[in-house]
Amino acid sequence: MSDVSRETEALAGYAALLRKWNPAINLVSPTTLDEIESRHIADSRALVDLAADATGSWVDLGSGGGFPGLVVAICRPDLSVSLIESDQRKASFLRSVIREMSLKNATVIAKRIEAVDRLDAANVSARALASLPQLMAYVERHLNAAGRAWLMKGRNWQNEVAEARRDWSFDLKAHPSNTDSDAAVLEITGITHV
Repeated sequence: MSDVSRETEALAGYAALLRKWNPAINLVSPTTLDEIESRHIADSRALVDLAADATGSWVDLGSGGGFPGLVVAICRPDLSVSLIESDQRKASFLRSVIREMSLKNATVIAKRIEAVDRLDAANVSARALASLPQLMAYVERHLNAAGRAWLMKGRNWQNEVAEARRDWSFDLKAHPSNTDSDAAVLEITGITHV
């Protein structure tokens, strides 16, 4: 089986598990359940493409239903992916997906982000977790000095960047979202607190 068909099959299996678990845990908004593939997975898959040259470890903050962390783990079996999720029910879902899909490169850390020992990751991602000024402290805690953050932000991203720059210095490349013309994936490097 080719990597493309293996990946497509795996992403379909993940979507099926999300639909099965969602009524009990609310992993994604019920109003977007029909958009798992076209919105949630597509957003995360676009991030995987942007980070095609990523190597080493990957930490997904506030993984929730697994976006983008589980999609990264599925599409990039060469990366070691840690999913940080403090909600025990969501962490159980993430572990179940990892087990059922035999994702050898993914682990779940069921703690609050700030309670996790520094992970010194090469890549850190987050989607729909917190405003950028708050997110920067979490990212800085777990990203190594040469690493890259991949932050999926909605329509307020420009305002959030301006606000974050009051307390943080960083280099930024904003990549337009493939699924929402107002959204962006922020690729952030060189983070320092000012």
